[in-house]
Amino acid sequence: MMTPEQRDAYLGEQRTCRVATLAADGSPHVGALWFVWDGGSLWLYSIIRSLRWSQLRADPRVAVVVDDGEEYGELRGVELSGTVEFVGEAPRSGEPCPELAVPERLFPAKYFAMADMPHDGRHAWLRLTPDRIVSWDFRRIPGLPRVPESG
Repeated sequence: MMTPEQRDAYLGEQRTCRVATLAADGSPHVGALWFVWDGGSLWLYSIIRSLRWSQLRADPRVAVVVDDGEEYGELRGVELSGTVEFVGEAPRSGEPCPELAVPERLFPAKYFAMADMPHDGRHAWLRLTPDRIVSWDFRRIPGLPRVPESG
């Protein structure tokens, strides 16, 4: 497992997560998405005309995995699960919304090297404040080949 500090740093540096949602018949759907972590919630900026969005409108339960590593001894990641909340207008146009101040500062800095959040009329925010978080870091397993740690 990662410590909370290691987990926060890891989620801050990773760029892509995989989001699992459920259809009405219970079948799963998984898609890649960009995100930001504010230390307590995972913020997902989703296209509102996506299958993900419509499935979450019907059933807001979600599981998200952020992981990396090539060799077995390098594998690490975080799984977060719970219920998403829809925050702000959809699509997001930039109307004042105090709840979005942090993600709209973190997101453009992380992905676009910009200070201001661009709004394209196609995306809106989902907030996952996880009920459950599981992490792993195989680099810490005794006896496995070591790779240099970053950070």
